[in-house]
Formats: sequence, C-alpha cells, structure tokens
Amino acid sequence: MGIPPFLAGFDSSSGMLRANACFLRDEPFTAMGESRLLEVPITATRLLPPRVREKVFIGSGATETISPKRMGRIDMEEVSEWVAEEYPRRRYPAVAVGSACGALTHLWTALGVPWLPQTFLIPVRQRVHPDDPGGAMFRGLEPGAELVRRNPEIQLHHMHDANQDRMMVRALTYFRVKRLELGPTWERFLLDRLEPGGTIIVSECATRWRTTRVGPRHVFQHGALGGATEEEFHHGGPRVAEYLERYDSPVRRWYGPEPDGDSPEAEWGFEPALREDIERFARANGFRVRRVVFDEPEAPSPLVADLYRDWYARRSLPTNRLAVSSFILTEPRATLMAGAVPFWMKFNTEVSHRALRDYLDAEHREPFDEILLGLFQNGVEAVGLTTIDEWRDLLGRAHRKGRFLGLRTRAHPRDLAHFVRYGAALRRLRPHHPLPEPLTLEDLDDFLERAREEDEDRYPGVRFETLHEPVGSGSRRR
Repeated sequence: MGIPPFLAGFDSSSGMLRANACFLRDEPFTAMGESRLLEVPITATRLLPPRVREKVFIGSGATETISPKRMGRIDMEEVSEWVAEEYPRRRYPAVAVGSACGALTHLWTALGVPWLPQTFLIPVRQRVHPDDPGGAMFRGLEPGAELVRRNPEIQLHHMHDANQDRMMVRALTYFRVKRLELGPTWERFLLDRLEPGGTIIVSECATRWRTTRVGPRHVFQHGALGGATEEEFHHGGPRVAEYLERYDSPVRRWYGPEPDGDSPEAEWGFEPALREDIERFARANGFRVRRVVFDEPEAPSPLVADLYRDWYARRSLPTNRLAVSSFILTEPRATLMAGAVPFWMKFNTEVSHRALRDYLDAEHREPFDEILLGLFQNGVEAVGLTTIDEWRDLLGRAHRKGRFLGLRTRAHPRDLAHFVRYGAALRRLRPHHPLPEPLTLEDLDDFLERAREEDEDRYPGVRFETLHEPVGSGSRRR
C-alpha cells in the first residue's frame, strides 16, 4: 500500500522511515522516497529564477495538504498499517520505536532492524500570514479537536514555524501527531516480526518546547528547533527583526499565544506514554526493552559516526571518508556501499554547523581525507542560516578533498534539485563495497563499552539503558 493520502511524505519521520525500509528491502532510496519520474522536473527547477523556485516550493507543499474538514475521517491506524507494509516480512532481532533522528536511522540500518516512528505530520490546508501564529492556532482549533476525537490513541502538537518553514506555512499548517500507544497493528507487527525474546529499542529525544494547551491531548507550539531560539520566537530580538524586515513583514517580532507549560517538542520530542505501553506489551510477551535517550536530535551523531568508523576498521575498509547529511537528505544504503562514515545534522543552521565543527575538531579523532556535504534546502534565508563560505571552511578540514555533494551552492537554500542530486551523487561514489552483515546488539554494546573505558564523557547527551529483561536473562545498563 502507498503512503496514506493525508500524511506528509516530505517530512522527517516519513523520509527516515522510507530510507530505512528501502535499505532493508535492498533498494536505493531515490528522490526522497517519491517517484523517480519526479527527478527530471525537480532538477529542471535549477533553470528557474529564485522567486519562482520559492513558488514551486510552496506549491509542492500545497499538493500534500488535506482539507481541515476531513480531520474527522482520519484513522491513524491506517498509518500504522502503511508502516508495517513498508518492511520486508521476516524476523528481526530488534525493532526500534520512537523519535526520529537521522543518526539513529543509520544505526537502525547498521543493525538491520525496522523503526516505527512515534510522530507523523498531517499537513492541513490553511491560509494565514506566516507571521500570525495566533491566527494559525485559532484556525486549527476545530479541525484539531475533530482529529483527536476520532483518534484517542494520539496527542496532537499543532506547530507553527515562520522561520524555517516560512514558505510552507503560507499554504498549510503542521499537525504533528504522536502515538500514545502501540495499537493493534504495531502489536501484531512486533509479535510477527520480532524474534522470540527479541528487543524493542525505544528512541527517546528529550527535547521540550513551551506550548499552549488548547484542548484534551492538543497543544499549540509556536516555533521549532532550527536557527531561531525559543526565546527569539516568543520575545523577538535583532535577528528576528532583521529577518522580518527582509521578508517585508508588517511586524518586527512574532506575537504568539502565551505558553502555559511545556511539552515534548513537536517534531523530535518523545512522549513517554508510548514507552509505558511498550513496557506493558514487552512484559506480556517476553520481549526485552532497551532505550536510547538523547538530549537533542543531533546528540547521537558523533556516536553513530564513530561506530561506523570502528565497524569499517574491523572490516579492513578505509575509514577516511565522511558523508554529512541534513534533515531528510539521507541515503543509508549508498552511504554503506561508498564506505562513508555518516554524520547527520538536523538542519542547515548555526547549531548544526557547530555540531559538525566540534566533531571534526575533537583531538581524539583522526582527521578525514574526504568530506562530502549535503545541505537541506528549505527555500528560506532564515534566522540562523549558515553561509556557504562557513560550510566551505568546514570542508577545508579534509586532508585531501572536501566538497558539496550534488548541491549548486549559488542557489542555496533554494536548490530544490539537491533533494534528488544528493543521493544520486552518493550512489556514484567509488569504490563500491558489498553490503555487510548487520551489526548485532552485542557489537553495539562492545563499542559502547570500549568508548566508555576510553572516555566516560565522550558522547554527552546520549545514554543507552535496559528497561526490561525477560525472566531468566541478565540486565545491563549503558
């Protein structure tokens, strides 16, 4: 079955899910999971003027929207069925469930296991000014209430980000839904696909954001992780004022609803109710439960990159090629075949630039001969956007060659063709290596143990731990 028509395909969860599923099916992840027929017209957008490309960007988002009048007809169990159908029908030693994270997508593929996302995006058709978060919240009240009434197993995080998503919020609003329980489809999936006594790995991003509660299981989030800080979204500042002036906004700061609490961040944060349901299910069916908890989405990136480098070394492969991806620009299968060490960044902003810089500059880490960089294209010169020259500076850390992979730099951040050219360029890298046998959980534990012995604090903001062991088995904590 195809992706449900009310679900966004061009999103972190859907994109990373499809990348993982393509790997497990031994298929290339082309055109961000969309039809390869789109590659030619998307590449042709490079011939258009920048402002026209912006309109194409807005139009592409609008094609995925659903009418707010249809919220009461959405059944999120249909999403669970689609997810289950994406994966090959075989037994797995483990299944991951929870928060999206590009670095962990590479971990799941290394382990050869499926991942079931907690959060999905429903793009709802809505016309409000990008700089009117209050208007966006108000218009989402009724359709949001309908959605949660129809689906008691979800929590709705209505999100409005006029910085990173300025182009998109002209045509749609972001209904991010988080599962609070596994539900019948995923319970069947785990019973059918997990090996007896297998492991459920819970992926938990601990990032939270100030929100306004507008109804039962329904909150509104003004702003999101990216270039602007939470403080700037709520109180403004010089960078926000300059940005809004540049985009001819009638305001010089955003005036959003007053927060009355905080919640798991809409896109990345983990809602703990799902973990509680997983533990209940595991106890009843003899499965082990482990969790990986990380402070923010990029925190696991150094750990996973070093894990791959260690894995390549043990396979007697070169370890000197780094492939840097961002947001849903990812291709795990091609990364492995190219013998590239994956480092994932959540966006194209200063925070991500700093994360990559810190990784490259760590004294204990051997330099890379080759650094290949892909940058997510969101069509917006947003607050916190890092310049191409600043990225070039990091590429200069390569001992032999650093280059952008499939990106037309003069078009950044509006090079829509980069969405298809990144993966294609990665697949053309030589030499090609055969796909290896998956890592085991014991391999992962061994790597974590060795890393901890060398430096207890090497990977701050990330921890692995065991929550539940079937009767008769030992328990280890990381």
